[in-house]
Amino acid sequence: MNSSQRPVGGSSITGAKYSLGNPDLLVMKRSPKTLFGRDFTSCEINIGGGVVHAVTGGRGPPLLFLHGYPQTSAMWHRVAPTLALNFSVICPDLRGYGDSFKPSSDPSHVNYSKRVMAHDAVELMSALGYDRFQVAGHDRGARVTHRLILDYPRKIIRAAVMDIAPTLHMYGTADKAFASAYYHWFFLIQPDGLPERLIGANPEFYLETKIGKWGNSRDAFTENAMAEYHRCFKNPETIRATCEDYRAAATIDLEHDESDRARKIECPLLVLWGDQGFVHHQYDVLAVWREYAEQVEGRALNCGHFLAEESPDEVIAEFQRFFLVDLPN
Repeated sequence: MNSSQRPVGGSSITGAKYSLGNPDLLVMKRSPKTLFGRDFTSCEINIGGGVVHAVTGGRGPPLLFLHGYPQTSAMWHRVAPTLALNFSVICPDLRGYGDSFKPSSDPSHVNYSKRVMAHDAVELMSALGYDRFQVAGHDRGARVTHRLILDYPRKIIRAAVMDIAPTLHMYGTADKAFASAYYHWFFLIQPDGLPERLIGANPEFYLETKIGKWGNSRDAFTENAMAEYHRCFKNPETIRATCEDYRAAATIDLEHDESDRARKIECPLLVLWGDQGFVHHQYDVLAVWREYAEQVEGRALNCGHFLAEESPDEVIAEFQRFFLVDLPN
């Protein structure tokens, strides 16, 4: 069994040391995540820069899932169990989110740049014993995925991005419709703790409003999932860190994207988006991505922004079709 096929999760994590990658890697086994089922394990992994919380399960080639704002790895709970029948599924909380580490803020916002977040992903997968892997990202996780492909092209076999256009394109073509629908891109980047203070006054209301406005149906979100989102998001450090994520997007991430604009994604790229969301109505999604990638395919799904929870069956079908290609039995 080569490194790209090593199993993760379940009985694979049996003690305090997990030795597939770094022999000094610390893994603290915790109670299974009930959202994902008993075949998944919740663990904390020291990647050097900090401790990343992840949920892992399944056997087969590695498939990394990266979540978006204002959620956590829990957003994958409706698709991960089925995909774990064919893949070793790894669902981390991004730095700054959920139960993962939350570095300090800095004037350049480098600690929350997508380049650093992509490096976290590589360190995590290396620690688990995976040199090459496939990846799918939603929302902020899709922006990390975009940077991950550019910075580590030899490590990414195939990738999927969900309900985004490239950050550089979205800022570069911003208009009234964009500013109205994506006002949070401009609100969250404000300095001096302004958004932190305002959100922190009632984080429950803010979270419910974001999910309610972006999604097509509040019924798509289970009570357990929403409880997890609320538990994590109300942490003042999460609010601060997630604002830093957006501040990085408007500054250092744009610098990185502009410097790499002449480069195209080389690996096969699957692009999915909701046909009832802003991305669908604002952009010719596949045409835009073909300006940034050489091999693009995809389609709109019957949902709003939160594809994996609003339309899990369609997401599962698309991922199985796309990620199972050319993989060993």
